[in-house]
Amino acid sequence: MTAYDATLAYLLGLEVSRGWDLKLERMRAALAVRGNPERRFAAVHVAGTNGKGSTAAMVEAALRAAGHRTGLYTSPHLVDFTERVRAGGRAIPRATVVALVAELRAALEGAGIALTHFEFVTLLAFEWYARIGVELAVVEVGLGGRLDATNVLQPIATAITSIAHDHEEWLGDTLAAIAGEKAGIAKPGVPLVVGGVPAEAEAVIHGRAAEVGAPVVPAGTLEPGPDGLGFASGEGVRWEGLRVGLPGDFQRGNAAVALGLLAAVQGRFPCPAAAVRAGLASVAWPGRLAVLRESPRVVADGAHNPAGVVALARELPALVGDRPVVLVFAVMADKAWRAMLDGLVPRARAAIVTRVGRRGQEPAALGAALAGRLPVMIEPDPRAAIRAGCAAAGPAGALVVTGSLFLVGEAYAELGGPGFSLFEPWQGWEGDGN
Repeated sequence: MTAYDATLAYLLGLEVSRGWDLKLERMRAALAVRGNPERRFAAVHVAGTNGKGSTAAMVEAALRAAGHRTGLYTSPHLVDFTERVRAGGRAIPRATVVALVAELRAALEGAGIALTHFEFVTLLAFEWYARIGVELAVVEVGLGGRLDATNVLQPIATAITSIAHDHEEWLGDTLAAIAGEKAGIAKPGVPLVVGGVPAEAEAVIHGRAAEVGAPVVPAGTLEPGPDGLGFASGEGVRWEGLRVGLPGDFQRGNAAVALGLLAAVQGRFPCPAAAVRAGLASVAWPGRLAVLRESPRVVADGAHNPAGVVALARELPALVGDRPVVLVFAVMADKAWRAMLDGLVPRARAAIVTRVGRRGQEPAALGAALAGRLPVMIEPDPRAAIRAGCAAAGPAGALVVTGSLFLVGEAYAELGGPGFSLFEPWQGWEGDGN
C-alpha cells in the first residue's frame, strides 16, 4: 500500500465510522486551531439540488480565464480523490494530500477534535487554498447548506441553483423544508443569486434572505442573439456572444446562475467579456451527459434523483438518436430509485443493475423492480457491469450509465484504462516560473 493509498484509507475510515453529522461547531473549532485559513481567500458559495457543480465549474473557468488565481471545491470525485480540490484548473497533488492529511490529523488529534470525512476534506481544501495563494475559491455545498461544513465561509456571493426532492432524511420531505436548509447559506449584505425554483421554495428563500439582509438576485435567462447567447444582469452588466460548452439544454439555466454570480463579483474580481466567453465555452465538468465511447456510444450521466433523471431522459434522443439503449444502473439506497427507474425504462431495451459504494442499493432489489418490464441482468461488480453493457449494446447500440456519480466514476476508470485521470496535478501558478 502506498502512502497515498493509506491516506485515502484513513479518510474512508472517517466516512465509515462517523458518516454525516451536520453541525458547524466541530468545523469552526478545527479552523480556529489552524488559524482560520478560510479567511485568507475570497469565496463564492453555491448550493442547489441539481446543477451546483456545473454552475461552480463555469464560474471558476471564467474567473480563471480572466487571470484570477482560482480554487474549485466540489464533491464527490469520479476517478481520483484529488479531483475534489482544484486550483487553476488542476488537482491537488497526491503528495500534498498525504503530507497535509498527516499534518492536520496530528493537529486535530492533539486538540481533541474529531471531524467527519467531509469536514476533514473541507478543512484540507481551505488550508491548501490559503497556503498556495488562491484569490477566490468557488465552493460547492456538500449537503443542504445551513449546517454543511462549507457554511463557515464569509463569501462575497452565494447562489441556489435549483430545489427538488433529494436527501430527504437530512433536509426534510417538502420543497419548502429543503429550500430552508439551502437558503441557510444566505449572508447579510451578500448577493444571493437564485435560479429557477418552484414557487413554494422561492417564497422560503426570499423569506430567509430578508431575515438576514441578503439581496436576492434572480438568475434571469440567456437570450439568443446574432452571435450567440446574450445575458444582462440587474446591475447593468451585459455579455454577448456566449456559448455554453457543457451539453444539455438545462445547462443554460446553470449558466444563467453562473453569470449572475460573475456579475455580482465584478467589482472585486473583474471578468472581461472575452474571459466570460472563453470560460463558459471551455469549462470541463465530467460526468454530465458525457460521451465516453462511440462504438457502442457510451453516455455517462451522474443523475442521482428523479429531477436529474428527467433532465437526462429529455436529452437522450439528441445523444443516442435511434440506437437501441442498454441501461447500466446503480443508486444509493436512500434515493427515490423507483421513480428514477420509471423515468429511464421507456428509453431502454435491457438493463444491467449493479452496486457502488457502501450505501448502494442491493442489485437484487433493483432487478426485482425491473422484472417483467424489460430484460434485466444482475452484476454486483460495477466495472464488470459496464463491460457486459458494452457487449450487450454492440457496436451499433448505446449504453447509458447512470444513477450515481460513483457509477459514472467507475465507467471513466474502466473505459479510460490503467492510470487514467481527469485532471493534471497542480504545479504552481502560471507566470510564477513553475
